[in-house]
Amino acid sequence: MKTGAPHCPGDEDETFKDGITNGAHWYDVEGGMQDYNYVWANCFEITLELSCCKYPPASQLQQEWENNRESLITLIEKVHIGVKGFVKDLVTGSGLENATISVAGINHNITTGKFGDFHRLLVPGTYNITAVLTGYMPVTVNNIIVKEGPATEVNFSLRPTVTSVIPDSTEVKVTASTVAILNSSPGTQSSHQPIQPKDFHHHHFPDMEIFLRRFANEYPNITRLYSLGKSVESRELYVMEISDNPGVHEPGEPEFKYIGNMHGNEVVGRELLLNLIEYLCKNFGTDPEVTDLVHSTRIHLMPSMNPDGYEKAQEGDSISVIGRNNSNNFDLNRNFPDQFVQITDPAQPETIAVMSWMKAYPFVLSANLHGGSLVVNYPFDDDEQGLATYSKSPDDAIFQQIALSYSKENSQMFQGRPCKNMYPNEYFPHGITNGASWYNVPGGMQDWNYLQTNCFEVTIELGCVKYPFEKDLPKFWEQNRRSLIQFMKQVHQGVKGFVLDATDGRGILNATISVAEINHPVTTYKTGDYWRLLVPGTYKITASARGYNPVTKNVTVKSEGAIQVNFTLVRSSTDSNNESKKGKGDSTNADDASDPTTKEFETLIKDLSAENGLEDLMLRSSSNLALYRYHSYKDLSEFLRGLVMNYPHITNLTSLGQSAEYRHIWSLEISNKPNVSEPEEPKIRFVAGIHGNAPVGTELLLALAEFLCLNYKKNPAVTQLVDRTRIVVVPSLNPDGRERAQEKDCTSNTGQANARGKDLDTDFTNNASQPETKAIIENLIQKQDFSLSVALDGGSVLVTYPYDKPVQTVENKETLKHLASLYANNHPSMHMGQPSCPNKSDENIPGGVMRGAEWHSHLGSMKDYSVTYGHCPEITVYTSCCYFPSAAQLLSLWAENKKSLLSMLVEVHKGVHGFVKDKTGKPISKAVIVLNEGIKVHTKEGGFFHVLLAPGVHNINAIADGYQQQHSQVFVHHDAASSVVIVFDTDNRIFGLPRELVVTVSGATMSALILTACIIWCICSIKSNRHKDGFHRLRQHHDEYEDEIRMMSTGSKKSLLSHEFQDETDTEEETLYSSKH
Repeated sequence: MKTGAPHCPGDEDETFKDGITNGAHWYDVEGGMQDYNYVWANCFEITLELSCCKYPPASQLQQEWENNRESLITLIEKVHIGVKGFVKDLVTGSGLENATISVAGINHNITTGKFGDFHRLLVPGTYNITAVLTGYMPVTVNNIIVKEGPATEVNFSLRPTVTSVIPDSTEVKVTASTVAILNSSPGTQSSHQPIQPKDFHHHHFPDMEIFLRRFANEYPNITRLYSLGKSVESRELYVMEISDNPGVHEPGEPEFKYIGNMHGNEVVGRELLLNLIEYLCKNFGTDPEVTDLVHSTRIHLMPSMNPDGYEKAQEGDSISVIGRNNSNNFDLNRNFPDQFVQITDPAQPETIAVMSWMKAYPFVLSANLHGGSLVVNYPFDDDEQGLATYSKSPDDAIFQQIALSYSKENSQMFQGRPCKNMYPNEYFPHGITNGASWYNVPGGMQDWNYLQTNCFEVTIELGCVKYPFEKDLPKFWEQNRRSLIQFMKQVHQGVKGFVLDATDGRGILNATISVAEINHPVTTYKTGDYWRLLVPGTYKITASARGYNPVTKNVTVKSEGAIQVNFTLVRSSTDSNNESKKGKGDSTNADDASDPTTKEFETLIKDLSAENGLEDLMLRSSSNLALYRYHSYKDLSEFLRGLVMNYPHITNLTSLGQSAEYRHIWSLEISNKPNVSEPEEPKIRFVAGIHGNAPVGTELLLALAEFLCLNYKKNPAVTQLVDRTRIVVVPSLNPDGRERAQEKDCTSNTGQANARGKDLDTDFTNNASQPETKAIIENLIQKQDFSLSVALDGGSVLVTYPYDKPVQTVENKETLKHLASLYANNHPSMHMGQPSCPNKSDENIPGGVMRGAEWHSHLGSMKDYSVTYGHCPEITVYTSCCYFPSAAQLLSLWAENKKSLLSMLVEVHKGVHGFVKDKTGKPISKAVIVLNEGIKVHTKEGGFFHVLLAPGVHNINAIADGYQQQHSQVFVHHDAASSVVIVFDTDNRIFGLPRELVVTVSGATMSALILTACIIWCICSIKSNRHKDGFHRLRQHHDEYEDEIRMMSTGSKKSLLSHEFQDETDTEEETLYSSKH
């Protein structure tokens, strides 16, 4: 290039001095990119012509790299020439964005970046440079010398042209990091007055939305705005979380919630919660009470459970029911399952969303804010007879205490005569009442909270007027602000603590906390933490868990805060496990226990299983994926080949077979040792595209594969997952159907079947007829070496688990449902159970999970075949309502499913990892492992086996030819694998009987047989000898007879022979004669 004589064919005479040229001097190019960069951005760009041939043969690429390598690196280094620096505010010291940097004599300016930083390329020389920004005095620095090499650093400090206004102290935004400084200021507490809300008006939905987003944006360190789902009319069901660590459950910290506007025309609660959000945000860090509450409590505020009803309600309403119900005209506070009455109304989207929410978070205390009276109402809300009578809950005492904590701070409520004009005879002593004693409410939310979760909830009636005029709103805040705060503090009463495993010190999920004589247990959360509200007194409290010995403690509860009581439980199977080490199967793998890398990986799995563990992984990962278009079969093939070429050490691409139209069914393996057998590692497969008209799954799997490759050796968690997992990705099982399908066809079946018109998800049988199905069966499923399979499909938003065929019972249902729930719970909306698909807006799928046959029953499905013949659990994920949504939605669909897909990679490392050997240490392959008398898996090469199981205690039977059957028990954690070593003894049983007995009986039998044989032989021998004697006599007399014939001429032959052949028993004389002979 530097010779300036490229000698390109057709332009042999073309020359460029030193190998460079001005673009327009060479030829004119309108609309070129390099000019746009220079004119409209801060970037200097040049265009490089690298070779005469535009598309040279691949054989020349190595030479092209050698020609250009040093040039490319040198050009990169030139980014550091010229001048660089910062432009800052002289008063505050903060960087100034978009300040102009101009160089005298050069008519080309650049601007500063977000932090006031700038880089200006210049050749060596002396320059005068000026920094200018509106609102500031310009500054010029003269005689700046630029030399060869690194850039000269020049910083500018600009003085504002107007005096800075000090912000109103009431509006200062305080972050968590400033709290300690603010609280340490002398005299703060004594002189401090909390900042009161200023925003008193009725907020319709758009206004409320803006309000919530504003505070979430202004106070990101203590807030998180999220949605539970959507109302009937598709309005978001917003919740504002306020916590010093938003988005995270901190072990040991209780969770609290307020819900407002359940009845759309009862609006005071809605406005009070917006006021409370403002109050907590503005006072955090300055007011000790608020700061302590936010530090010690995770607070969730839901201003409106019924946003549709609110939009129909009318200001000034006191007694009407306009807007009370949701848009389907159902009363949401009569829509929850009830303990006494069968609720026949269909569950509403708002109800379903709130129930899912309550099941997902470990709420301890809650209040439901209503209007129409002035009283705190506590459970139960109804009774068995449906009468207005006191219906006492087991926790009546604590309910009265927490109800009083609210009412006594509201003087008008505490008087107990709320609405004299409307209800002159109504009286509530101290402003509280038992719900059913007031009037009967079947299907209410507060009772469902108490009976179905760990949460204690009351219903608070805030005023006689349901929809007061706007001018009265400040009065409601003043009456209730102390009550709202004091009620939240009640979450810190009673007993709290952890239930821990004595073996490893880990928290036990779903352990039960029971209080003697109070028939209402609560359960522990993920880290074993629990909270139990109680009035002051002495209690006998028991902690118990499946597979553990219970522990009971006597506890004294005082009035000032919760007392901490921790329980450490010993596994009830410890003795049997100790015994098993003598030959029935150890509960831990001693070899791995001392391996530091194994311990490190176990810690990683535990960390990733913790709340927000996967979010942390994703935040620390590179995720610049090009999810802007769909891949045709050709593009998909090139994409996969590209991954293998760029990441050859962790990928391997194979073809499982060909489709009906001879397209390859690609299988990509991702592992640190691709195509090498590692039976000790769990193996997971991801399959998509069984229906060609639903290609979202294909794109998600391509994104997952690239994400893993991109982050390998960059992100430690991803690296360890790839190193210890065999990941198989089959992105398109039905490539022929995919080629026929069309983008944006949300309901069309075009492309659903393969080229022969067969729905492949009905062809997984022992007589499979389609080439695609046969390829998957023969090359994946029948290998029986997968621990988990995840299939991606489309047409709704849910997860189904086996079986798709109608069956009466489902073996291992608990585990299959657990795996499906895990995916749904890591999805932002799937777990809410409201796909909200067109024409199915009322579809309700509890938890977003359903058995396949209950959703769409059919025979010959892939997941049924996988479970039955592959001994591998498989779930099917439906990623979107639209079969083939616009490519513009792919990025958001990846964001929705990314965490769930990664959770499957974590989950495959849980369950039970086993190793089977004999007493000599020899591994036993092909042993049968039977779990819970149902599930069967076989040991792999090297004696390894792995099976996923739901958390809890499970029984294991191990069977191998020539060995005694072994039994053991294992406890499976929710955040770690359990290791089992099974040691076989040689089988001492013959025909089902003990070897010793069989040998003894056989020996006795053989002795008897030998003795019998001897006796028979003796008898036969005696008898045989007698016969021999007779024939001997016969021969002797015959000889004598012949002599007589020769010697004698007279006598009768007949008489002699007759004498000789007489019976031996004829006479004693003859018998004697025979004996003597």
